[in-house]
Amino acid sequence: MAEEPSKLSEGFQESSEVITIRPTELSDVDELMVYLTDDQVSRYCIWDTYTSREQALDYIKNIAIPHPWSKVICIDNRAIGAISVTPNSGNSKCRAELGYVLGQYYWGKGIMTRAVKTVASAIFDEWPYLERLEATVDVNNKASQRVLEKSGFQREGVLRKYKMLKGYSRDVVMFSFLSTDRSPS
Repeated sequence: MAEEPSKLSEGFQESSEVITIRPTELSDVDELMVYLTDDQVSRYCIWDTYTSREQALDYIKNIAIPHPWSKVICIDNRAIGAISVTPNSGNSKCRAELGYVLGQYYWGKGIMTRAVKTVASAIFDEWPYLERLEATVDVNNKASQRVLEKSGFQREGVLRKYKMLKGYSRDVVMFSFLSTDRSPS
């Protein structure tokens, strides 16, 4: 089944390179291994650093591809990171959680900020029932907090001992972006 084109498939310009967001494919495995095996990248992620190509293939087959909204961030169709929106259900259907990861080589270049802005704008069109996109960030992950702030997310506060990370309960900062926060088209 082919995916319908959206604002996300158009790509965006960052410096001299065009960056696109597209569905994850099995052929992305070697590119994903670059950041999935990097301890610095996984430091604040809920998953442990990957140690084998088989783990990455399993992730793609059983998590990324069946996920309701998981994409890779690409330069020249090479996956350099990933971004996902995980919907809630029932009485919380109006909310979804944003998650993202980027290869260390691409940190500090504005790539993730642009990807988050693009997704935050488009997801409300794709899911019209959605009213709130939220993200939780470890209190020590200042770079990720800056990404969300630059992307128009509002810092709502610290949730103490909110999430388990590498075996320890951690404080996180809650950020949100509402459908009404979008700029008029």
